[in-house]
Amino acid sequence: MALPFDISEAMIQCLGKCFHFKDSAAAFMRQAGVSSHLIRTYSAEPKFKWVRGVISDLNQTEQGHGVLRRLLTELCQLRKVPDEKVPDWDAALGALRELKELALYHALYVEEKKSGGSRRQDPAKQREKIVAERSSKLRELQKTFSDGLTNPDRQAMGYMLEDLLLALFGLFDIDYRKPDRTSVEQMEGHVNFEGFDYIVEARWRKDRPTVEEISGFQGKVGRKLESTRGLFVAVQGVRPEVADAFSCWGCNVIIVDGYDLAQILEGSVDLREALKFKIEKAAHEGRAFVSLVEFHR
Repeated sequence: MALPFDISEAMIQCLGKCFHFKDSAAAFMRQAGVSSHLIRTYSAEPKFKWVRGVISDLNQTEQGHGVLRRLLTELCQLRKVPDEKVPDWDAALGALRELKELALYHALYVEEKKSGGSRRQDPAKQREKIVAERSSKLRELQKTFSDGLTNPDRQAMGYMLEDLLLALFGLFDIDYRKPDRTSVEQMEGHVNFEGFDYIVEARWRKDRPTVEEISGFQGKVGRKLESTRGLFVAVQGVRPEVADAFSCWGCNVIIVDGYDLAQILEGSVDLREALKFKIEKAAHEGRAFVSLVEFHR
């Protein structure tokens, strides 16, 4: 029997608010019996959409209903917020409290079966599995990227780059929305990282971007809220004089080139660490583009 709608919604809110990173939420779900395949199915989506997809799929089958009840029990047995890095501790506690109250109201409990072995697994081991799966996915993305370097169809590669970035950011628990066009407007690429919104433009063209092209992008960024920044991805690279034209104090555009992307896909640099490095260089030195060559110096 499927869970009541209010319970499913409360579980989504609880998993989304009680875990800051997807890795931790995924380890918790696996401990409750959610399959790795299902967890990966929606892993490229933003966190709440990812959790909603997993719970929605589990609600479709009898076997999934049993897994959901185990997951509900695991959540209700929590005595505190399991992830100390959550940005809003009070909201997380509130979500957990509300879920427990609803579970009590609906009398939904799952008794743990006693057996020779324990169903619980070491969260550290679960996290190791997730890291290994991330490495495997990175290798797949790296191959896609490498194959694209010899593809002469730049337009096709541009679309592929958008899909690659969506998958890459999802692997590192960073909410990313790729560009989209509706009947009334063009939706720009967007990413939220460490509390800042970034407008994203990704290009995979034959020629490197000009000052005018990056200036046009910077204009888009400037028309957003004051704290908005820009992330310009140019696989073909950027000429030094062009990067210098946008290097100044108050720099609000970060540039990533193909070498940077390759380093991240190869696993030489963690995506989060790469972004932090570039942001710090822009903030402290006013440099719009800093190659990840400097990251290991």
